[in-house]
Amino acid sequence: MRDLKHLKYFEDLLQQANNELITQAKAEGGIAVAYTCENVPEPLLNLGNAFSIRLFAPNTGSLDIATYYMTNLLCEPSRALLERAIEGGFNFADCVITPDGCTMINRAVENMELLETMGKGNPNFFHSYMEIAFKNTENDVALSVLQCTNHVLKPLAENYGIDTSDASIRAAVERHNRLCRVIRAIGDFRKEEYPRITGYEFHVLCLATYVCPQELVIDKLEETLEELKTREPDDKPWRARVLLVGSEVDDSGLVKLIEEQGAYVCCDRFCFGSYPGRTEIVLNDEEDALTQVCRHYIRNCQCPRMMNQEKVYGRKQYVAELAKEYRADGVIYEQVKFCDPWAYERMLGSSMLQVDYGYPVLSVDRPYNVASSSGQMRTRVQAFVESIEIKKIQRGGKA
Repeated sequence: MRDLKHLKYFEDLLQQANNELITQAKAEGGIAVAYTCENVPEPLLNLGNAFSIRLFAPNTGSLDIATYYMTNLLCEPSRALLERAIEGGFNFADCVITPDGCTMINRAVENMELLETMGKGNPNFFHSYMEIAFKNTENDVALSVLQCTNHVLKPLAENYGIDTSDASIRAAVERHNRLCRVIRAIGDFRKEEYPRITGYEFHVLCLATYVCPQELVIDKLEETLEELKTREPDDKPWRARVLLVGSEVDDSGLVKLIEEQGAYVCCDRFCFGSYPGRTEIVLNDEEDALTQVCRHYIRNCQCPRMMNQEKVYGRKQYVAELAKEYRADGVIYEQVKFCDPWAYERMLGSSMLQVDYGYPVLSVDRPYNVASSSGQMRTRVQAFVESIEIKKIQRGGKA
């Protein structure tokens, strides 16, 4: 396939946390709202002239300083974020909003605050910590509304004069939905027998929507969508189609490594992915927008911190439905090393997808920077692809 016009541009943006579009947005008067978890309602961080930036630490190397403060028993993403903050990589942030989705990430941000890694010279800078729900009841929706009001909307309004009215929230949701529509439309090409976009290319585009000002990437994404409509796919079939599920994947190198072994990543169900993070929010006119946004995030949350039985078993059904929709031959459950919530989820999900839904499953834990252990991961993916091919032959199909 011919190269996508803007792919190199998006790849370059992902090489550093403080990318050129953040610099541009701030120069134009934007307020950079940094956050650390998909459980924060994203449209609420994009009100008025505020723009959301999900913190990540590309090209992570040594974690020695962060390990000194946090010990090596905590997950690598939490230490990588602290290391990058200490290095000054997040100095663009005008505030940091952190939910208690994970105690390890919380610990990292608490250290950032204690060490005063951000906000120097900005009297309006603030850290805000918010509680999030464990279940999906109306009581949990009410809790989310309260937390978002006190820990997102009020500090943004008080410190930066952000318009947090119902009309402002509805306008932010419209912008959010526009982004979701284009990402999902691009992702739909992955359903084709001969896909006209690779999983790696899609992940680069999708990841950019989390770590760059959305208003500055939407035009190039829409242009890419139009480009894909006439792009001729390769006529060589992939050895297997796999659904990638698990904890945060903000390293596009993981998807690239998988595809280099002949396994096409046909769908993504992970933090920083399009499922469920790029799902449109449908609003009505009868209820306030804030409550509806919070309900959407509670209802659609696929994070393993949601612990009621409906959510626990529903997450596996959700994966199975995606695997069927995108015609996956198998599922890769991945978990960043020492991630407690996804360790349990990976164990249960790997078993249920095989026993209850009949999908071959590769279950792996991995380093935050996959390049630091690419040989082992490559070998495991190769073996998984071969096992899928053998199963196809045994069923009388083509390898």
